Amino acid sequence: MRFEDLKVWEKSLNLCIEIYKMLKNTTDFTFKNQITKSALSISSNIAEGFERDSDKECIRFLVIAKGSCGELRSQIYVGMRIGCINNNTANNWIHQAIEISNMLAGLIKTKRNFLKMKQ
Repeated sequence: MRFEDLKVWEKSLNLCIEIYKMLKNTTDFTFKNQITKSALSISSNIAEGFERDSDKECIRFLVIAKGSCGELRSQIYVGMRIGCINNNTANNWIHQAIEISNMLAGLIKTKRNFLKMKQ
C-alpha cells in the first residue's frame, strides 16, 4: 500500500494546507513557524513510515505522527488564546486533529497486531 492511498494521510495533508493558507499573513513568525512545522510533521511522518523497510519502523513513525497531532492541538489552543486563530477555525482544526489522531491510533493498532501475527 502507498501512503498516498491512506485516508489519514490525505486528511492530515489537507489540514496542513488549510493551516498554511490561513496563517500565511500572520506576523508572529515564531508561532507561525511552530504550528506549521507540527502540522507538516503529521503527513510527513506517515509518508516516511510507509516508505521504511519494516513494519516496526513504520509503526514508530506513525506514533511520531500521532504525537504531532497532540502538539498541533496544543498550538491551536495557544493560537486561539493569543488571537491568531478565531474560535470557529480553531475548533474545526481541533476536531480534525482529533479525528486524524484517532485514525492513526487505529492504524497503529492494526499494524502492531499484524506484526505480532508475523512473529
